[in-house]
Amino acid sequence: MRSKAGPKPHNSEGGEISDLSRQLLQAQEEERRRITRELHDETGQGLMVLRFQLEMLGGEASDEGQKTRIQESIALLDRTIDGLRRTIARLSPRVLEEMGLIAAIRKQAQLLTRHTKIRPQLALPEDLPELDADVEVAVYRSVQEALSNVAKHSHAANFKVKLTCKANKVAVEVEDDGVGFNPRTSHDRGVGLKGMRERATALGGSMKIQSSPGSGTRVRIVFQLEDHGSRSGTGKPLRRASAA
Repeated sequence: MRSKAGPKPHNSEGGEISDLSRQLLQAQEEERRRITRELHDETGQGLMVLRFQLEMLGGEASDEGQKTRIQESIALLDRTIDGLRRTIARLSPRVLEEMGLIAAIRKQAQLLTRHTKIRPQLALPEDLPELDADVEVAVYRSVQEALSNVAKHSHAANFKVKLTCKANKVAVEVEDDGVGFNPRTSHDRGVGLKGMRERATALGGSMKIQSSPGSGTRVRIVFQLEDHGSRSGTGKPLRRASAA
């Protein structure tokens, strides 16, 4: 994990965050990075070599039927490569590291709209205090998972992502106007929501879900932060959101 000195979260009950919980989250992110490198360097490169070889075969083939089958294979391979790139993008927070949290959230919203046509509404600050690295990753992962649920389950026409950072807390909300669900009985979203809640809890945060059948869904995650002075101009600098 990268090291960033920002305001650190504290346990909502006043105790210290479990070092083990934080270390487990960091280990998970490092494992994601390792898998990402292997997928890019081995699987991705292998698929590109295979595509090049198919193109050569297609150029040398004299039978039209054979050429057609090769072109169909290339088209399937292109879809596979595109799917692999999306998987790599989900596994790796590279966009977060390179562009910052605000731009990374915008990127996720753009991807959702591109693939589903669900209309976005973003309420994001122009400037953001430099946060603890683990909190940034947790916010980013939470938005990723919440938007994935919107794409898979909501059947919504619109979605909204709101991020606020003031006083001693940072909060992220993802809301849609879709079909909604019963949080107590729905199992198709259970694993993702459970992971979001566990991540938030491990960093001293909390998560609340508001939804019912036919009424859309709203997920809100809040992290309590220390070091109030870092937002007053006497502590860590503000980061200006870069365009996505």
